[in-house]
Amino acid sequence: MSSDQRFFDFLKERIGLDVASVGPAIIERAVRQRIILAQMVTADEYWQTLQGSRDEQQALIEAVIVPETWFFRYPESFATLGKLARKRLAELNNMRALRILSLPCSTGEEPYSIAMALLDAGLKPHQFKVDGMDVSPLSVDKARRALYGKNSFRGQELDFRERHFFAENDGYRVNEIVREQVRLQVGNVLDPSLLVSEPPFDFVFCRNLLIYFDQPTQQQVFAVLKRLTHVDGVLFIGPAEGSLLGRLGMRSIGIPQSFAFSRHSDPQPEPLPMPVALPTPLPVRQPVRSTPPPPVRNRPFAAVTPLPATAKSPNPDAASLLANIAALANEGKSAEARAACEQYLRSHEPVAQVFYWLGLLSDVAGSALEAQSYYRKALYLEPQHPEALMHLAALLQAQGDTAGARRLQERAARSGRTADSERKR
Repeated sequence: MSSDQRFFDFLKERIGLDVASVGPAIIERAVRQRIILAQMVTADEYWQTLQGSRDEQQALIEAVIVPETWFFRYPESFATLGKLARKRLAELNNMRALRILSLPCSTGEEPYSIAMALLDAGLKPHQFKVDGMDVSPLSVDKARRALYGKNSFRGQELDFRERHFFAENDGYRVNEIVREQVRLQVGNVLDPSLLVSEPPFDFVFCRNLLIYFDQPTQQQVFAVLKRLTHVDGVLFIGPAEGSLLGRLGMRSIGIPQSFAFSRHSDPQPEPLPMPVALPTPLPVRQPVRSTPPPPVRNRPFAAVTPLPATAKSPNPDAASLLANIAALANEGKSAEARAACEQYLRSHEPVAQVFYWLGLLSDVAGSALEAQSYYRKALYLEPQHPEALMHLAALLQAQGDTAGARRLQERAARSGRTADSERKR
Protein backbone atom coordinates (compact mmCIF):
# COMPACT_ATOMS: atom_id res chain seq x y z
CA MET A 1 0.00 0.00 0.00
CA SER A 2 1.40 3.38 -0.95
CA SER A 3 1.61 6.19 1.54
CA ASP A 4 -1.05 8.05 -0.45
CA GLN A 5 -3.43 5.09 -0.28
CA ARG A 6 -3.42 5.29 3.52
CA PHE A 7 -4.80 8.81 3.36
CA PHE A 8 -7.33 7.85 0.69
CA ASP A 9 -8.60 5.06 2.95
CA PHE A 10 -8.72 7.36 5.97
CA LEU A 11 -10.94 9.87 4.15
CA LYS A 12 -13.08 7.06 2.77
CA GLU A 13 -13.68 5.75 6.29
CA ARG A 14 -14.30 9.11 7.92
CA ILE A 15 -16.37 11.00 5.34
CA GLY A 16 -17.04 8.40 2.64
CA LEU A 17 -15.01 10.24 0.01
CA ASP A 18 -14.24 8.13 -3.06
CA VAL A 19 -10.87 9.27 -4.39
CA ALA A 20 -11.99 8.68 -7.98
CA SER A 21 -14.71 11.34 -7.61
CA VAL A 22 -12.25 14.18 -7.05
CA GLY A 23 -8.99 12.72 -8.30
CA PRO A 24 -5.98 11.72 -6.18
CA ALA A 25 -4.15 15.00 -6.87
CA ILE A 26 -6.56 16.98 -4.70
CA ILE A 27 -6.06 14.68 -1.73
CA GLU A 28 -2.31 14.49 -2.24
CA ARG A 29 -2.10 18.28 -2.31
CA ALA A 30 -4.12 18.54 0.92
CA VAL A 31 -1.81 16.02 2.60
CA ARG A 32 1.28 17.95 1.49
CA GLN A 33 -0.20 21.17 2.87
CA ARG A 34 -0.94 19.55 6.22
CA ILE A 35 2.57 18.03 6.40
CA ILE A 36 4.06 21.51 5.98
CA LEU A 37 1.67 23.20 8.41
CA ALA A 38 2.20 20.45 10.99
CA GLN A 39 5.97 20.92 10.54
CA MET A 40 6.53 17.32 9.55
CA VAL A 41 9.18 15.96 7.20
CA THR A 42 7.78 12.73 5.78
CA ALA A 43 4.38 11.27 5.00
CA ASP A 44 5.07 8.44 7.46
CA GLU A 45 5.72 10.92 10.24
CA TYR A 46 2.52 12.80 9.42
CA TRP A 47 0.56 9.55 9.27
CA GLN A 48 1.61 8.69 12.79
CA THR A 49 0.56 12.12 14.01
CA LEU A 50 -2.75 11.84 12.18
CA GLN A 51 -3.59 8.57 13.92
CA GLY A 52 -3.23 10.10 17.37
CA SER A 53 -4.77 13.54 16.86
CA ARG A 54 -8.47 14.15 16.35
CA ASP A 55 -7.71 17.82 15.69
CA GLU A 56 -5.33 16.91 12.87
CA GLN A 57 -7.83 14.43 11.46
CA GLN A 58 -10.42 17.19 11.25
CA ALA A 59 -7.84 19.57 9.79
CA LEU A 60 -7.13 17.15 6.93
CA ILE A 61 -10.84 16.73 6.29
CA GLU A 62 -11.24 20.51 6.17
CA ALA A 63 -8.32 20.76 3.74
CA VAL A 64 -10.04 18.34 1.36
CA ILE A 65 -13.52 19.88 1.65
CA VAL A 66 -13.72 22.99 -0.52
CA PRO A 67 -17.20 24.55 -0.23
CA GLU A 68 -18.56 25.73 -3.57
CA THR A 69 -22.08 27.04 -3.14
CA TRP A 70 -24.16 30.17 -3.42
CA PHE A 71 -27.63 31.45 -2.62
CA PHE A 72 -30.53 30.01 -4.60
CA ARG A 73 -28.39 27.57 -6.53
CA TYR A 74 -30.78 25.61 -8.80
CA PRO A 75 -33.56 28.22 -8.38
CA GLU A 76 -36.33 25.96 -9.67
CA SER A 77 -35.82 23.73 -6.63
CA PHE A 78 -36.69 26.60 -4.32
CA ALA A 79 -39.69 27.66 -6.41
CA THR A 80 -40.92 24.07 -6.26
CA LEU A 81 -40.32 23.94 -2.51
CA GLY A 82 -42.56 26.97 -1.99
CA LYS A 83 -45.43 25.37 -3.90
CA LEU A 84 -45.04 21.99 -2.21
CA ALA A 85 -44.77 23.56 1.24
CA ARG A 86 -48.11 25.35 0.90
CA LYS A 87 -49.70 22.12 -0.29
CA ARG A 88 -48.14 20.14 2.56
CA LEU A 89 -49.41 22.59 5.18
CA ALA A 90 -52.91 22.25 3.76
CA GLU A 91 -52.66 18.46 3.97
CA LEU A 92 -51.61 18.79 7.61
CA ASN A 93 -54.39 21.30 8.32
CA ASN A 94 -51.66 23.55 9.72
CA MET A 95 -51.50 21.30 12.79
CA ARG A 96 -47.69 21.46 12.97
CA ALA A 97 -44.75 23.29 11.49
CA LEU A 98 -42.99 21.92 8.45
CA ARG A 99 -39.55 20.42 9.01
CA ILE A 100 -36.83 20.93 6.38
CA LEU A 101 -33.29 19.56 6.42
CA SER A 102 -30.25 20.79 4.49
CA LEU A 103 -27.53 18.12 4.55
CA PRO A 104 -24.75 18.97 3.95
CA CYS A 105 -25.44 22.64 4.60
CA SER A 106 -21.87 23.76 3.82
CA THR A 107 -21.41 27.45 4.73
CA GLY A 108 -25.13 28.12 5.08
CA GLU A 109 -26.23 29.46 1.71
CA GLU A 110 -28.64 26.58 1.12
CA PRO A 111 -30.51 26.50 4.46
CA TYR A 112 -30.86 30.29 4.42
CA SER A 113 -32.11 30.12 0.82
CA ILE A 114 -34.71 27.58 1.95
CA ALA A 115 -35.90 29.90 4.71
CA MET A 116 -36.02 32.90 2.36
CA ALA A 117 -37.89 30.92 -0.29
CA LEU A 118 -40.55 29.82 2.18
CA LEU A 119 -40.99 33.32 3.60
CA ASP A 120 -41.31 34.68 0.06
CA ALA A 121 -43.88 31.95 -0.69
CA GLY A 122 -46.08 33.37 2.07
CA LEU A 123 -45.31 31.01 4.94
CA LYS A 124 -45.19 32.50 8.41
CA PRO A 125 -42.18 31.93 10.68
CA HIS A 126 -44.17 29.62 12.97
CA GLN A 127 -45.08 27.37 10.03
CA PHE A 128 -41.63 25.94 9.31
CA LYS A 129 -38.18 25.28 10.71
CA VAL A 130 -34.97 24.56 8.80
CA ASP A 131 -32.15 22.37 10.10
CA GLY A 132 -28.71 22.66 8.53
CA MET A 133 -26.01 20.07 9.16
CA ASP A 134 -22.47 19.57 7.90
CA VAL A 135 -19.46 17.42 8.73
CA SER A 136 -17.24 20.53 8.77
CA PRO A 137 -17.23 22.60 11.99
CA LEU A 138 -15.53 25.43 10.12
CA SER A 139 -18.33 25.54 7.56
CA VAL A 140 -20.98 25.46 10.28
CA ASP A 141 -19.26 28.29 12.15
CA LYS A 142 -19.26 30.41 9.00
CA ALA A 143 -22.92 29.60 8.45
CA ARG A 144 -23.72 30.76 11.98
CA ARG A 145 -21.96 34.07 11.33
CA ALA A 146 -24.30 34.53 8.35
CA LEU A 147 -22.02 37.14 6.74
CA TYR A 148 -21.36 36.64 3.02
CA GLY A 149 -19.27 38.17 0.26
CA LYS A 150 -20.04 38.73 -3.38
CA ASN A 151 -19.15 35.16 -4.40
CA SER A 152 -22.24 33.89 -2.58
CA PHE A 153 -24.49 35.94 -4.86
CA ARG A 154 -24.55 34.77 -8.47
CA GLY A 155 -26.88 35.13 -11.39
CA GLN A 156 -29.10 37.98 -12.45
CA GLU A 157 -31.92 37.60 -9.93
CA LEU A 158 -30.62 39.19 -6.74
CA ASP A 159 -33.71 41.00 -5.51
CA PHE A 160 -33.83 38.60 -2.54
CA ARG A 161 -30.71 40.30 -1.21
CA GLU A 162 -32.64 43.55 -0.77
CA ARG A 163 -35.38 41.75 1.17
CA HIS A 164 -33.38 39.48 3.42
CA PHE A 165 -29.91 41.00 3.94
CA PHE A 166 -28.34 44.18 5.18
CA ALA A 167 -24.96 45.54 4.22
CA GLU A 168 -22.20 45.12 6.79
CA ASN A 169 -18.57 46.06 6.19
CA ASP A 170 -17.70 44.63 2.77
CA GLY A 171 -20.39 41.96 2.82
CA TYR A 172 -24.03 41.19 3.49
CA ARG A 173 -25.49 39.69 6.64
CA VAL A 174 -28.66 37.59 6.68
CA ASN A 175 -31.37 39.39 8.60
CA GLU A 176 -32.57 38.16 11.95
CA ILE A 177 -35.95 36.90 10.77
CA VAL A 178 -34.30 34.45 8.37
CA ARG A 179 -31.56 33.45 10.82
CA GLU A 180 -34.11 32.56 13.47
CA GLN A 181 -35.68 30.02 11.12
CA VAL A 182 -32.44 28.05 10.74
CA ARG A 183 -30.76 25.77 13.28
CA LEU A 184 -27.20 24.74 12.42
CA GLN A 185 -25.14 21.86 13.80
CA VAL A 186 -22.25 19.53 13.03
CA GLY A 187 -23.12 16.00 11.92
CA ASN A 188 -21.90 13.18 9.69
CA VAL A 189 -24.27 11.56 7.22
CA LEU A 190 -22.30 8.31 7.57
CA ASP A 191 -23.53 8.06 11.16
CA PRO A 192 -26.43 5.55 11.05
CA SER A 193 -27.84 7.08 14.24
CA LEU A 194 -27.88 10.61 12.81
CA LEU A 195 -30.93 12.50 14.13
CA VAL A 196 -32.42 9.16 15.13
CA SER A 197 -34.46 10.73 17.92
CA GLU A 198 -35.88 13.40 15.61
CA PRO A 199 -39.17 13.03 13.71
CA PRO A 200 -38.79 12.74 9.92
CA PHE A 201 -38.50 15.81 7.73
CA ASP A 202 -41.09 16.94 5.20
CA PHE A 203 -38.36 18.09 2.82
CA VAL A 204 -34.71 17.05 2.68
CA PHE A 205 -32.06 18.78 0.58
CA CYS A 206 -29.01 16.59 -0.05
CA ARG A 207 -27.45 17.85 -3.24
CA ASN A 208 -24.18 16.96 -4.94
CA LEU A 209 -23.08 14.68 -2.12
CA LEU A 210 -23.85 11.15 -3.31
CA ILE A 211 -21.70 11.65 -6.41
CA TYR A 212 -18.61 11.67 -4.18
CA PHE A 213 -19.29 8.19 -2.77
CA ASP A 214 -18.77 4.69 -4.11
CA GLN A 215 -21.74 2.36 -4.53
CA PRO A 216 -21.79 0.76 -1.04
CA THR A 217 -21.44 4.18 0.61
CA GLN A 218 -24.19 5.62 -1.58
CA GLN A 219 -26.51 2.86 -0.41
CA GLN A 220 -25.52 3.43 3.20
CA VAL A 221 -26.13 7.17 2.96
CA PHE A 222 -29.39 6.69 1.10
CA ALA A 223 -30.67 4.48 3.91
CA VAL A 224 -30.07 7.39 6.29
CA LEU A 225 -31.69 9.90 3.94
CA LYS A 226 -34.72 7.68 3.45
CA ARG A 227 -35.14 7.35 7.21
CA LEU A 228 -34.88 11.11 7.62
CA THR A 229 -37.45 11.84 4.90
CA HIS A 230 -41.14 11.56 5.78
CA VAL A 231 -43.00 8.85 3.86
CA ASP A 232 -44.97 11.66 2.17
CA GLY A 233 -41.93 13.91 1.95
CA VAL A 234 -39.70 15.06 -0.89
CA LEU A 235 -35.95 14.65 -1.31
CA PHE A 236 -34.09 17.28 -3.36
CA ILE A 237 -30.83 16.10 -4.95
CA GLY A 238 -28.21 17.35 -7.42
CA PRO A 239 -28.60 17.23 -11.21
CA ALA A 240 -26.21 14.29 -11.63
CA GLU A 241 -27.87 12.12 -8.99
CA GLY A 242 -31.29 11.47 -10.55
CA SER A 243 -30.42 8.08 -12.02
CA LEU A 244 -29.10 6.87 -8.69
CA LEU A 245 -32.20 7.94 -6.77
CA GLY A 246 -34.42 6.09 -9.21
CA ARG A 247 -32.48 2.87 -8.78
CA LEU A 248 -32.74 3.22 -5.02
CA GLY A 249 -36.53 3.35 -4.97
CA MET A 250 -37.43 7.01 -5.48
CA ARG A 251 -39.27 8.69 -8.35
CA SER A 252 -39.07 12.15 -9.87
CA ILE A 253 -42.05 14.34 -9.01
CA GLY A 254 -42.01 15.45 -12.64
CA ILE A 255 -41.20 19.15 -12.30
CA PRO A 256 -38.38 20.03 -14.72
CA GLN A 257 -35.16 21.31 -13.16
CA SER A 258 -36.45 20.82 -9.59
CA PHE A 259 -34.39 17.64 -9.02
CA ALA A 260 -37.05 16.56 -6.53
CA PHE A 261 -37.92 12.94 -5.73
CA SER A 262 -40.56 11.15 -3.68
CA ARG A 263 -41.16 7.53 -2.68
CA HIS A 264 -41.66 5.20 -5.65
CA SER A 265 -45.31 4.15 -6.00
CA ASP A 266 -45.82 4.04 -9.78
CA PRO A 267 -44.12 1.27 -11.78
CA GLN A 268 -44.33 3.30 -14.99
CA PRO A 269 -41.38 5.43 -16.10
CA GLU A 270 -41.59 9.00 -14.93
CA PRO A 271 -41.67 11.91 -17.41
CA LEU A 272 -38.20 13.16 -18.21
CA PRO A 273 -37.19 16.21 -16.16
CA MET A 274 -36.02 18.06 -19.26
CA PRO A 275 -36.09 21.83 -19.60
CA VAL A 276 -38.04 23.35 -22.44
CA ALA A 277 -35.71 26.31 -22.57
CA LEU A 278 -33.52 26.66 -25.61
CA PRO A 279 -29.74 26.27 -25.37
CA THR A 280 -28.03 28.50 -22.83
CA PRO A 281 -24.49 28.45 -21.42
CA LEU A 282 -23.62 25.42 -19.33
CA PRO A 283 -24.04 25.90 -15.57
CA VAL A 284 -21.26 25.06 -13.14
CA ARG A 285 -21.28 21.34 -12.52
CA GLN A 286 -19.88 19.27 -9.69
CA PRO A 287 -17.62 16.36 -10.73
CA VAL A 288 -19.57 13.25 -11.72
CA ARG A 289 -18.54 10.01 -10.10
CA SER A 290 -19.25 6.35 -10.07
CA THR A 291 -22.87 5.23 -10.04
CA PRO A 292 -24.10 1.75 -9.14
CA PRO A 293 -25.09 -0.71 -11.90
CA PRO A 294 -28.58 0.27 -13.10
CA PRO A 295 -31.45 -2.10 -13.80
CA VAL A 296 -32.24 -2.38 -17.48
CA ARG A 297 -35.75 -0.99 -17.26
CA ASN A 298 -37.44 1.92 -15.58
CA ARG A 299 -34.30 4.05 -15.37
CA PRO A 300 -35.33 7.59 -14.37
CA PHE A 301 -33.55 10.43 -16.04
CA ALA A 302 -31.11 13.00 -14.76
CA ALA A 303 -31.81 16.60 -15.67
CA VAL A 304 -30.75 17.58 -19.15
CA THR A 305 -28.07 20.21 -19.44
CA PRO A 306 -28.73 22.82 -22.15
CA LEU A 307 -26.46 22.95 -25.16
CA PRO A 308 -23.17 24.76 -24.59
CA ALA A 309 -22.79 28.40 -25.50
CA THR A 310 -20.39 27.47 -28.30
CA ALA A 311 -23.04 25.43 -30.13
CA LYS A 312 -24.48 26.88 -33.31
CA SER A 313 -27.76 28.66 -32.57
CA PRO A 314 -30.68 26.76 -34.10
CA ASN A 315 -32.94 28.46 -36.61
CA PRO A 316 -36.54 29.09 -35.53
CA ASP A 317 -37.80 25.83 -37.02
CA ALA A 318 -35.06 23.84 -35.30
CA ALA A 319 -35.76 25.66 -32.08
CA SER A 320 -39.42 24.71 -32.31
CA LEU A 321 -38.54 21.06 -32.81
CA LEU A 322 -36.13 21.09 -29.85
CA ALA A 323 -38.77 22.64 -27.62
CA ASN A 324 -41.32 20.07 -28.80
CA ILE A 325 -38.96 17.19 -28.00
CA ALA A 326 -38.51 18.49 -24.46
CA ALA A 327 -42.25 19.03 -23.98
CA LEU A 328 -43.13 15.54 -25.18
CA ALA A 329 -40.44 13.98 -23.02
CA ASN A 330 -41.62 15.88 -19.96
CA GLU A 331 -45.13 14.59 -20.55
CA GLY A 332 -43.86 11.00 -20.70
CA LYS A 333 -44.82 10.61 -24.37
CA SER A 334 -41.80 8.53 -25.33
CA ALA A 335 -42.97 7.45 -28.79
CA GLU A 336 -43.89 10.99 -29.79
CA ALA A 337 -40.62 12.34 -28.39
CA ARG A 338 -38.64 9.76 -30.37
CA ALA A 339 -40.52 10.67 -33.55
CA ALA A 340 -39.75 14.34 -32.93
CA CYS A 341 -36.05 13.51 -32.53
CA GLU A 342 -36.05 11.60 -35.80
CA GLN A 343 -37.86 14.45 -37.52
CA TYR A 344 -35.21 16.86 -36.28
CA LEU A 345 -32.39 14.68 -37.63
CA ARG A 346 -34.07 14.40 -41.02
CA SER A 347 -34.36 18.14 -41.49
CA HIS A 348 -31.44 19.66 -39.57
CA GLU A 349 -27.78 19.16 -38.78
CA PRO A 350 -27.31 16.64 -35.96
CA VAL A 351 -26.72 17.97 -32.45
CA ALA A 352 -25.53 16.08 -29.40
CA GLN A 353 -28.62 16.84 -27.33
CA VAL A 354 -30.96 15.09 -29.74
CA PHE A 355 -28.85 11.92 -29.68
CA TYR A 356 -28.73 12.19 -25.89
CA TRP A 357 -32.53 12.31 -25.78
CA LEU A 358 -32.71 9.29 -28.07
CA GLY A 359 -30.34 7.50 -25.71
CA LEU A 360 -32.55 8.31 -22.75
CA LEU A 361 -35.67 7.15 -24.56
CA SER A 362 -33.98 3.89 -25.57
CA ASP A 363 -32.69 3.48 -22.04
CA VAL A 364 -36.12 3.71 -20.44
CA ALA A 365 -37.49 1.29 -23.04
CA GLY A 366 -34.91 -1.28 -21.98
CA SER A 367 -32.86 -1.13 -25.18
CA ALA A 368 -29.45 -0.88 -23.54
CA LEU A 369 -27.36 -1.47 -26.67
CA GLU A 370 -29.35 1.05 -28.67
CA ALA A 371 -29.05 3.57 -25.83
CA GLN A 372 -25.30 2.99 -25.74
CA SER A 373 -25.05 3.70 -29.46
CA TYR A 374 -26.96 6.98 -29.15
CA TYR A 375 -24.87 8.12 -26.17
CA ARG A 376 -21.71 7.48 -28.19
CA LYS A 377 -23.08 9.54 -31.09
CA ALA A 378 -23.81 12.38 -28.66
CA LEU A 379 -20.24 12.19 -27.38
CA TYR A 380 -18.87 12.16 -30.92
CA LEU A 381 -20.56 15.52 -31.51
CA GLU A 382 -19.86 16.88 -28.01
CA PRO A 383 -17.05 14.90 -26.33
CA GLN A 384 -17.66 16.35 -22.87
CA HIS A 385 -21.48 16.15 -22.82
CA PRO A 386 -21.81 15.48 -19.06
CA GLU A 387 -25.04 13.51 -18.91
CA ALA A 388 -24.13 11.35 -21.91
CA LEU A 389 -20.85 10.51 -20.17
CA MET A 390 -22.64 9.68 -16.95
CA HIS A 391 -25.34 7.46 -18.46
CA LEU A 392 -22.98 5.67 -20.83
CA ALA A 393 -20.68 4.96 -17.89
CA ALA A 394 -23.62 3.46 -15.99
CA LEU A 395 -24.46 1.21 -18.94
CA LEU A 396 -20.88 0.02 -19.30
CA GLN A 397 -20.66 -0.71 -15.59
CA ALA A 398 -23.89 -2.70 -15.75
CA GLN A 399 -22.36 -4.76 -18.56
CA GLY A 400 -19.26 -5.47 -16.49
CA ASP A 401 -16.95 -3.05 -18.29
CA THR A 402 -15.64 -1.43 -15.13
CA ALA A 403 -12.53 -0.03 -16.80
CA GLY A 404 -14.54 1.60 -19.58
CA ALA A 405 -17.02 3.04 -17.09
CA ARG A 406 -14.21 4.46 -14.97
CA ARG A 407 -12.63 6.17 -17.99
CA LEU A 408 -15.90 7.92 -18.79
CA GLN A 409 -16.38 8.91 -15.15
CA GLU A 410 -12.92 10.43 -15.09
CA ARG A 411 -13.68 12.37 -18.27
CA ALA A 412 -16.86 13.73 -16.70
CA ALA A 413 -15.02 14.63 -13.50
CA ARG A 414 -12.31 16.47 -15.46
CA SER A 415 -14.99 18.33 -17.38
CA GLY A 416 -16.71 19.34 -14.15
CA ARG A 417 -13.48 20.58 -12.59
CA THR A 418 -12.64 22.53 -15.75
CA ALA A 419 -16.06 24.18 -15.71
CA ASP A 420 -15.63 25.08 -12.03
CA SER A 421 -12.18 26.51 -12.71
CA GLU A 422 -13.39 28.62 -15.60
CA ARG A 423 -16.37 29.82 -13.57
CA LYS A 424 -14.06 31.09 -10.83
CA ARG A 425 -11.88 33.14 -13.20
